[in-house]
Amino acid sequence: MKGDADAAVLRALGSDPDVLAEPPPRPPDGWRAGDRALRYGTVAAVAVGAALLTGHAWLLALAAGPLALLALALPGRRPGEVETVTTVEPRRCFEDESITATVALRHDGEIGRLDPGITLGPGVHLDHLGTGPSHLRLRFTAERWGRWTLGTVDLDLYDTGGTARRTVRVDLGEIEVFPVPTAAGLTPIPVRLPQRLGEHTSVQRGEGIEVTGVHPYVRGERQRRINWPATTRRGDIQLYQFAAERAADTVVLLDVLGDVRDPATGTSSLDETFRAAAGLVRAYLRTHDRIGVVSVGGTTRWLQPGSGDRYFYRIVESVLDVRKDLGYRTTGLSKLPPPALPEGALVYVFTPLTDQRILDVLHQVRGRANPMVVVEIPAGDPQIDPGDPVSELALRLWRADRAAMRFALAERGIAVIHHKPGETLDLALAPLLRRRIRGGV
Repeated sequence: MKGDADAAVLRALGSDPDVLAEPPPRPPDGWRAGDRALRYGTVAAVAVGAALLTGHAWLLALAAGPLALLALALPGRRPGEVETVTTVEPRRCFEDESITATVALRHDGEIGRLDPGITLGPGVHLDHLGTGPSHLRLRFTAERWGRWTLGTVDLDLYDTGGTARRTVRVDLGEIEVFPVPTAAGLTPIPVRLPQRLGEHTSVQRGEGIEVTGVHPYVRGERQRRINWPATTRRGDIQLYQFAAERAADTVVLLDVLGDVRDPATGTSSLDETFRAAAGLVRAYLRTHDRIGVVSVGGTTRWLQPGSGDRYFYRIVESVLDVRKDLGYRTTGLSKLPPPALPEGALVYVFTPLTDQRILDVLHQVRGRANPMVVVEIPAGDPQIDPGDPVSELALRLWRADRAAMRFALAERGIAVIHHKPGETLDLALAPLLRRRIRGGV
């Protein structure tokens, strides 16, 4: 019964664990008869065959017309060598941006016309197709983030008479589509910060700008920091005491164990995971913090924390292989490498909480005493057929499993926030600003 219920949940969620686009069959090489030659030849052959079978010689006159037209349509000079030059701009873009591909032909003969056939890759949409005497121009729109095969173009080159054709295949290559980051500006910080200058106020004393109190004067300190009201009141020289300003180390951990679609809205959990994570990464990079990324599910991909505007693109590129032509692998989990989680780094775990194997990953993070926040990406309840007892049981198990996972996280002292697609991430992060995030044990 439990196996039937799990299968019903997977059918209702519509999860497709391994979808790969297959390339079209290879076209034949060299010149071959065109459509016009085949039509003329077919009519002539039928007329000759009918004359032989019936013994009526006048039927041969029916073959004279097509043969004469075929002779008049013979080409003058077919190209012997055909080369193609493909240009795709840009190769890297964000979602909903346009991509232009141009295919130019170089040949040593005469060509009558071009007839393109396109096999479009996943993740893009063809908006415009224009042909010229010796070139082809295509315009696409990137619909979803990922590393996509743009597609292939089969160009049918016809001679000047239209009686022969030759097919040239052009591979448009791959493109990288970055997710559009969710709007985010808040950057919660843990209790302990590394000894590195930054913009976050630390509990330790230092050379910051936020006043935390006063202290007696010590030889060697700057006299311009004297607090005259406190000095007059206490009768001894008192100086302002400032808090140290430190930078935070943050790691974004992505749950790519599966891609679950909300049956009600069609929203992909993997899409929302990467968009929300990209917004958080950009927010921390703007405050000059160091941030890294780890994706778990099949092959564990990770990038050590770094800073700088260009580091955003390095982080995104490191996880684009999670989705390549809609294919991904979800079998097996490996240990998180120690360099991926620096000591004391704040870890954000973006997960739909649909696979209990993510609890093993959270246990590894918790065992390293890293402060952790779980950002739940809603996956929606699966749709079931009313009156089906197996589907109803599957739905109950589905809800019970998710409730148990949330309870287990709360019992371990892990903060769990809920992010709604289409809303700014600051709404979910705001409660974390009330107090600093503590680590595990």
